[in-house]
Amino acid sequence: MKIIEQTHQIIQKPNNPIQLIEQAGRTCYKSEDKITDDSAEIFAKKLVKLKHESVFEHVVVSVRFITNRGVTHELVRHRMCSFSQESTRYVKYNDMEFIRPVWWDKWTEKEQNIWIESMQNAEKAYLSLIKAGSTAEKAREVLPNSLKTEIVVTANLREWRHIFNLRCSKKAHPQVRQLMTNCCKEFKTFIPVLFDDIELHD
Repeated sequence: MKIIEQTHQIIQKPNNPIQLIEQAGRTCYKSEDKITDDSAEIFAKKLVKLKHESVFEHVVVSVRFITNRGVTHELVRHRMCSFSQESTRYVKYNDMEFIRPVWWDKWTEKEQNIWIESMQNAEKAYLSLIKAGSTAEKAREVLPNSLKTEIVVTANLREWRHIFNLRCSKKAHPQVRQLMTNCCKEFKTFIPVLFDDIELHD
Protein backbone atom coordinates (compact mmCIF):
# COMPACT_ATOMS: atom_id res chain seq x y z
CA MET A 1 0.00 0.00 0.00
CA LYS A 2 1.14 3.53 -0.81
CA ILE A 3 -0.01 6.89 0.55
CA ILE A 4 0.22 9.74 -1.98
CA GLU A 5 -0.78 13.40 -2.25
CA GLN A 6 -3.61 14.56 -4.51
CA THR A 7 -2.53 16.54 -7.58
CA HIS A 8 -3.83 18.18 -10.74
CA GLN A 9 -2.42 18.70 -14.22
CA ILE A 10 -3.85 20.95 -16.92
CA ILE A 11 -3.53 18.78 -20.03
CA GLN A 12 -5.26 21.00 -22.59
CA LYS A 13 -5.73 24.75 -22.69
CA PRO A 14 -6.27 27.30 -25.48
CA ASN A 15 -3.50 29.55 -26.74
CA ASN A 16 -5.53 32.77 -27.01
CA PRO A 17 -8.60 32.38 -24.79
CA ILE A 18 -9.49 36.02 -24.21
CA GLN A 19 -8.99 36.86 -27.89
CA LEU A 20 -11.53 34.16 -28.79
CA ILE A 21 -13.89 35.48 -26.13
CA GLU A 22 -13.62 39.00 -27.55
CA GLN A 23 -14.24 37.83 -31.12
CA ALA A 24 -17.31 35.87 -30.05
CA GLY A 25 -18.64 38.61 -27.80
CA ARG A 26 -18.24 41.41 -30.30
CA THR A 27 -20.12 39.36 -32.89
CA CYS A 28 -23.29 40.04 -30.89
CA TYR A 29 -23.05 43.78 -31.50
CA LYS A 30 -21.00 43.72 -34.73
CA SER A 31 -18.25 45.73 -33.06
CA GLU A 32 -15.34 43.69 -34.41
CA ASP A 33 -13.86 46.90 -35.80
CA LYS A 34 -12.97 47.86 -32.21
CA ILE A 35 -10.62 44.89 -31.79
CA THR A 36 -7.02 45.97 -31.22
CA ASP A 37 -3.86 44.27 -29.97
CA ASP A 38 -4.72 45.08 -26.36
CA SER A 39 -8.53 45.27 -26.35
CA ALA A 40 -9.26 41.63 -25.43
CA GLU A 41 -8.35 41.90 -21.75
CA ILE A 42 -10.40 45.09 -21.32
CA PHE A 43 -13.37 43.45 -23.04
CA ALA A 44 -13.13 40.26 -20.96
CA LYS A 45 -12.83 42.24 -17.74
CA LYS A 46 -16.01 44.11 -18.64
CA LEU A 47 -17.86 40.83 -19.22
CA VAL A 48 -16.81 39.57 -15.78
CA LYS A 49 -18.01 42.79 -14.16
CA LEU A 50 -21.37 42.66 -15.96
CA LYS A 51 -21.70 38.89 -15.34
CA HIS A 52 -22.19 38.28 -19.05
CA GLU A 53 -20.48 34.91 -18.77
CA SER A 54 -22.14 32.94 -21.57
CA VAL A 55 -19.37 34.11 -23.92
CA PHE A 56 -16.83 32.25 -21.75
CA GLU A 57 -18.41 28.98 -22.88
CA HIS A 58 -16.51 29.18 -26.18
CA VAL A 59 -13.27 28.25 -24.40
CA VAL A 60 -12.65 24.82 -22.83
CA VAL A 61 -9.89 23.49 -20.59
CA SER A 62 -9.12 19.87 -19.64
CA VAL A 63 -7.60 18.92 -16.29
CA ARG A 64 -6.41 15.55 -14.98
CA PHE A 65 -6.97 15.12 -11.24
CA ILE A 66 -5.39 12.46 -9.05
CA THR A 67 -7.45 12.44 -5.88
CA ASN A 68 -9.67 10.16 -3.79
CA ARG A 69 -13.00 8.72 -4.83
CA GLY A 70 -14.87 10.83 -2.30
CA VAL A 71 -13.72 13.99 -4.06
CA THR A 72 -14.68 12.69 -7.50
CA HIS A 73 -18.19 11.93 -6.23
CA GLU A 74 -18.49 15.69 -5.69
CA LEU A 75 -16.88 16.70 -8.98
CA VAL A 76 -19.18 14.61 -11.17
CA ARG A 77 -22.20 16.44 -9.78
CA HIS A 78 -21.30 19.40 -12.00
CA ARG A 79 -23.48 19.34 -15.10
CA MET A 80 -21.68 21.22 -17.87
CA CYS A 81 -18.59 19.00 -17.95
CA SER A 82 -17.22 15.89 -19.60
CA PHE A 83 -15.73 13.24 -17.29
CA SER A 84 -13.51 10.21 -17.89
CA GLN A 85 -12.65 8.36 -14.69
CA GLU A 86 -10.55 5.35 -13.77
CA SER A 87 -12.93 2.41 -13.43
CA THR A 88 -12.91 0.20 -10.34
CA ARG A 89 -14.97 -2.32 -12.33
CA TYR A 90 -12.20 -3.01 -14.84
CA VAL A 91 -8.98 -1.94 -13.10
CA LYS A 92 -7.60 -4.64 -10.82
CA TYR A 93 -5.66 -3.20 -7.86
CA ASN A 94 -2.64 -5.31 -6.88
CA ASP A 95 -0.77 -2.52 -5.09
CA MET A 96 -3.24 0.05 -3.80
CA GLU A 97 -2.65 3.77 -3.50
CA PHE A 98 -4.55 5.95 -1.06
CA ILE A 99 -4.77 9.74 -0.92
CA ARG A 100 -3.43 11.33 2.23
CA PRO A 101 -6.29 13.12 4.04
CA VAL A 102 -5.90 16.89 3.97
CA TRP A 103 -6.15 17.05 7.78
CA TRP A 104 -3.39 14.45 8.25
CA ASP A 105 -1.06 16.80 10.14
CA LYS A 106 -3.89 17.84 12.47
CA TRP A 107 -4.65 14.26 13.42
CA THR A 108 -3.11 12.67 16.48
CA GLU A 109 -0.77 9.75 15.97
CA LYS A 110 -3.57 7.48 17.15
CA GLU A 111 -5.96 8.84 14.51
CA GLN A 112 -3.31 8.45 11.80
CA ASN A 113 -2.69 4.85 12.81
CA ILE A 114 -6.42 4.06 12.81
CA TRP A 115 -6.70 5.38 9.25
CA ILE A 116 -3.62 3.47 8.08
CA GLU A 117 -4.93 0.25 9.62
CA SER A 118 -8.30 0.79 7.98
CA MET A 119 -6.69 1.21 4.54
CA GLN A 120 -4.55 -1.88 5.09
CA ASN A 121 -7.64 -3.88 6.03
CA ALA A 122 -9.48 -2.67 2.93
CA GLU A 123 -6.56 -3.67 0.72
CA LYS A 124 -6.31 -7.06 2.41
CA ALA A 125 -10.05 -7.70 2.04
CA TYR A 126 -10.00 -6.68 -1.64
CA LEU A 127 -7.04 -8.92 -2.48
CA SER A 128 -8.60 -11.79 -0.54
CA LEU A 129 -11.78 -11.49 -2.59
CA ILE A 130 -9.77 -11.46 -5.83
CA LYS A 131 -7.82 -14.52 -4.67
CA ALA A 132 -11.10 -16.25 -3.80
CA GLY A 133 -12.28 -15.77 -7.37
CA SER A 134 -14.21 -12.50 -7.28
CA THR A 135 -14.00 -10.17 -10.25
CA ALA A 136 -12.78 -6.60 -9.77
CA GLU A 137 -16.33 -5.25 -10.01
CA LYS A 138 -17.41 -7.48 -7.12
CA ALA A 139 -14.32 -7.02 -4.97
CA ARG A 140 -14.56 -3.23 -5.22
CA GLU A 141 -17.42 -3.27 -2.68
CA VAL A 142 -14.83 -3.09 0.11
CA LEU A 143 -12.89 -0.13 -1.33
CA PRO A 144 -12.91 3.10 0.75
CA ASN A 145 -13.38 6.76 -0.20
CA SER A 146 -9.64 7.32 0.33
CA LEU A 147 -8.75 5.08 -2.63
CA LYS A 148 -6.72 6.95 -5.23
CA THR A 149 -8.46 7.55 -8.53
CA GLU A 150 -7.78 9.56 -11.69
CA ILE A 151 -10.32 11.64 -13.55
CA VAL A 152 -10.07 13.93 -16.58
CA VAL A 153 -12.49 16.84 -16.47
CA THR A 154 -13.21 19.02 -19.50
CA ALA A 155 -15.32 22.13 -19.06
CA ASN A 156 -15.79 25.57 -20.53
CA LEU A 157 -14.47 28.59 -18.64
CA ARG A 158 -17.89 29.61 -17.40
CA GLU A 159 -18.29 26.23 -15.72
CA TRP A 160 -14.73 26.31 -14.33
CA ARG A 161 -15.60 29.64 -12.70
CA HIS A 162 -18.69 28.02 -11.21
CA ILE A 163 -16.71 25.01 -9.97
CA PHE A 164 -14.04 27.16 -8.35
CA ASN A 165 -16.57 29.48 -6.73
CA LEU A 166 -18.25 26.48 -5.09
CA ARG A 167 -15.32 24.18 -4.37
CA CYS A 168 -12.84 26.83 -3.20
CA SER A 169 -15.23 28.40 -0.71
CA LYS A 170 -15.02 28.00 3.05
CA LYS A 171 -18.14 25.79 2.91
CA ALA A 172 -16.53 23.23 0.60
CA HIS A 173 -15.19 19.93 1.92
CA PRO A 174 -11.52 20.50 2.92
CA GLN A 175 -10.20 17.75 0.63
CA VAL A 176 -11.86 19.10 -2.51
CA ARG A 177 -11.11 22.69 -1.49
CA GLN A 178 -7.38 21.99 -1.33
CA LEU A 179 -7.40 20.31 -4.74
CA MET A 180 -9.48 22.99 -6.47
CA THR A 181 -7.66 25.88 -4.80
CA ASN A 182 -4.36 24.66 -6.23
CA CYS A 183 -5.98 24.21 -9.63
CA CYS A 184 -7.59 27.65 -9.55
CA LYS A 185 -4.22 29.24 -8.74
CA GLU A 186 -2.92 27.88 -12.04
CA PHE A 187 -5.97 29.18 -13.92
CA LYS A 188 -5.24 32.58 -12.39
CA THR A 189 -1.73 32.50 -13.89
CA PHE A 190 -2.72 31.82 -17.50
CA ILE A 191 -6.12 33.58 -17.62
CA PRO A 192 -5.91 36.08 -14.74
CA VAL A 193 -8.58 38.43 -16.07
CA LEU A 194 -11.24 35.70 -15.80
CA PHE A 195 -10.23 34.17 -12.47
CA ASP A 196 -8.61 36.85 -10.33
CA ASP A 197 -11.98 37.74 -8.77
CA ILE A 198 -12.43 34.25 -7.29
CA GLU A 199 -11.65 34.17 -3.58
CA LEU A 200 -9.38 31.42 -2.30
CA HIS A 201 -9.17 30.10 1.24
CA ASP A 202 -5.93 28.16 1.76
